[in-house]
Amino acid sequence: MIGIIIGIVVLVIILLFIIIMYNNFVNLNNMVEEAFSTMDIYLKKRWDLIPNLVECVKGYAEHEKNTLEEIVNLRNNVYDNMSNQEKVESDNKLSSRVSKLMLLAESYPELKANENYLKLSEQLVQVENDIENSRKYYNGTVKNYNISILKFPNNIVAKMFGYKQKNMFEAKEEEKQSVKIDL
Repeated sequence: MIGIIIGIVVLVIILLFIIIMYNNFVNLNNMVEEAFSTMDIYLKKRWDLIPNLVECVKGYAEHEKNTLEEIVNLRNNVYDNMSNQEKVESDNKLSSRVSKLMLLAESYPELKANENYLKLSEQLVQVENDIENSRKYYNGTVKNYNISILKFPNNIVAKMFGYKQKNMFEAKEEEKQSVKIDL
């Protein structure tokens, strides 16, 4: 009789332990999704700002058509229809092209003095800062999530419920290089 009671108590403790771990995974997973959503808002904001900046620069930098065309082509995809992975990939490509665009604009003193350009570039700089901060937050939440599902015995419960590691946001190799503009 005592053996059955001890067995039931152990089973209840194990079940409670699994429920607590599962709820922790749900919480951490939601934090990762919220962090991506925050970053997504800033990526979309930049996505919408870029065409205005490109148009503003176009008139001054007609012979720098390639950089502008690359940005326009990247921007022509429908952002709302992209998967999260496609958004990250598109962002990686856009980041390097936007850096080129900003450096390109530095070569045109009349453009730098243009009020529209100044407003748009200030907005873009602010959005870029927001994106950088949201990437840090996203990576922090992914790190906590990944650590939680990799620890023992959490990894057993995570595997039971299908929780897998998530990828952090990483800069591509080309983004780590200095951007150079040849005029």
